[in-house]
Amino acid sequence: MGEPAFLPPAAFVRSPEALHHRYSLEEACAYTRWLATHHYENFHVVSFLLPKRLHQDFYNVYAYCRWADDLGDEMGEREESLRLLDWWGRELEAMYAGSASHPVFVALLPTVRRHSIPREPFADLIQAFVQDQTVNRYGNFDELFGYCRNSANPVGRLVLYLCGYGDRERQALSDATCTALQLANFWQDVTVDLLKDRIYIPLDVMKRHGYTLEELFARRFTAAFRAVMEEIAEETRELFLQGLPLTGMVDRRLALDIDLFSRGGMRILEKIKAQGYDVLSARPAISKVERVRLLLASLARTAFYRAA
Repeated sequence: MGEPAFLPPAAFVRSPEALHHRYSLEEACAYTRWLATHHYENFHVVSFLLPKRLHQDFYNVYAYCRWADDLGDEMGEREESLRLLDWWGRELEAMYAGSASHPVFVALLPTVRRHSIPREPFADLIQAFVQDQTVNRYGNFDELFGYCRNSANPVGRLVLYLCGYGDRERQALSDATCTALQLANFWQDVTVDLLKDRIYIPLDVMKRHGYTLEELFARRFTAAFRAVMEEIAEETRELFLQGLPLTGMVDRRLALDIDLFSRGGMRILEKIKAQGYDVLSARPAISKVERVRLLLASLARTAFYRAA
């Protein structure tokens, strides 16, 4: 069989040639590297401060996450997504049993063994994407936190494992940060999610402030909606603050990334507040200049933490 074509997940699963090619470790690593650096999202999967020895491991983990995400969101039909996510879960089980044929799992297996990464964070991500197909409303924060435990927190835990940290204390702080980042993204993209019939604002918060689903879908900004956003933004801010001590418990390179992501998320919350909590008429976003300022501030803070 000839050289495999490098294809994004949606095209890959429809290509018999790609599916049945027997991938060597070298080919598999080349594929995950390609997917992480050439996929449709302009996502810098490897931080410029990340040690070179970890680059391929991050490519491999990213490729797994990207595939799970695309199987959930890019297949066009709910039933097809559920079928493929079930298949992806079986491929995960096969890898942990020592057998891998898909290029992502061929590349990922040495990474898992090298860093002693358990199955749970990978499996939790699949469950989150299954939940995306079956749940589009959340009654309260507990339900929403349950979703974040599967969708956001595993990513932070995987990063910690790759960087040599597997203890519960650091994982708990990472969970707070990752949940906060997920929530900040939800509040930033309320109108984007409405187009997918997904509402992440807890329904009990809306009810408590007298704001209805009908008003939300009509994008009516009212005093009640402002009160809703103010409450959920403050809840998210507290989670960011809860997770910040992690920056003083990891190496400087990882600390910079954590601080930068956390401050960026908190900056989104500040943007939401600055526009009077009206995320229905304008999506809050961070400018390039602000990103540079955040980076410089994070560099200064992490340098200070190390010195202290």
